[in-house]
Amino acid sequence: MKIHQTLVYLLVALVASAPLFAQEGGPAVKADFGDYSSSTLTSKAWEALGQKNYALADTYANKCIEMFAGEAAKQQASLTALAPKDNAFDYWALNDVGTCYFILGQSLEQQGKTTEAMAAYKTLVDKYGFAQCWDTKGWFWTPADAAKGRVKALEFEAM
Repeated sequence: MKIHQTLVYLLVALVASAPLFAQEGGPAVKADFGDYSSSTLTSKAWEALGQKNYALADTYANKCIEMFAGEAAKQQASLTALAPKDNAFDYWALNDVGTCYFILGQSLEQQGKTTEAMAAYKTLVDKYGFAQCWDTKGWFWTPADAAKGRVKALEFEAM
C-alpha cells in the first residue's frame, strides 16, 4: 500500500509540473517538449501551427529560441554567407532558431497580431539571416527570405 501511495503522489506531482497552455476558446493543453532538442521543438512547433494550435506553436517555438538562441548566434557569427548544402545541417541551432522565429511570425500573423509577427520576422532577418530550413520534399529554403516577403506584404496591407 505504501508503494502504491508513493507512486500516486509521484504521478500527481509529475502531472502538476507539466506546462499547461490554454487554447483560444478551448481547454488547456499540455506541452510535451520531448527530448528538448532543437529539432524536436521545431518539429512540434510546425505541427502545432499546422493544426492552428497557436498557443502550442508559440510555446514550442519560444522554448527552442530560449534554449538555443545563444548557440544560434555563435553559428550565425561564424558565417559570411549561407552554409553550403553539404554542411547546412552542421548549423542545427541557427537553422532551428531561425525556423522557429518564422513559425512564431506565422502563428502571430494568423492570430491577427501583425505588429508582433513583424517583430518576429525582423528578428529572424536581422539576427539569423543565414538560417536554412529543410523541406521534407528534399531541399533547403531560407526562412529570412520568406520573412522579408511577409514583412513587405504586411507593411503594404497596413497602408
